[in-house]
Amino acid sequence: MNIYARHKLYGHTLAEHIQTISDELPVDAVGLWQIVPAGRYGFGLEGAELSDFIRLCVLALLAHGAKPVLGGGGTKYAWIYQPQYGETNEEIADAVAKEWLAAGSPDCYPGGLWFALSSPYVGNRE
Repeated sequence: MNIYARHKLYGHTLAEHIQTISDELPVDAVGLWQIVPAGRYGFGLEGAELSDFIRLCVLALLAHGAKPVLGGGGTKYAWIYQPQYGETNEEIADAVAKEWLAAGSPDCYPGGLWFALSSPYVGNRE
């Protein structure tokens, strides 16, 4: 994967994208549905390179304190923590990439997996 590749629309490098993906976390969660198209359409990645990009983005989010979550609709929480992905950042990133590949490498949808900082708005699965 060429970390110096430039985003087709915005012009930043792939490395810059990964480095700054966590900037949104203090304001909102970051969804897998945002990560996949950025790699696929923004940087033109496919196959193993796209899977690696997803894994690196997830690792960057986790390194900044994010946790895997799903929307908490119907609960008292905005987000519900998803512990099944593992405990370490490496385990979580690997599990997310593996699940995405097993689903057929889709573009994803906003109702799917997100990454959010822990807060009073994040609860455990009930």
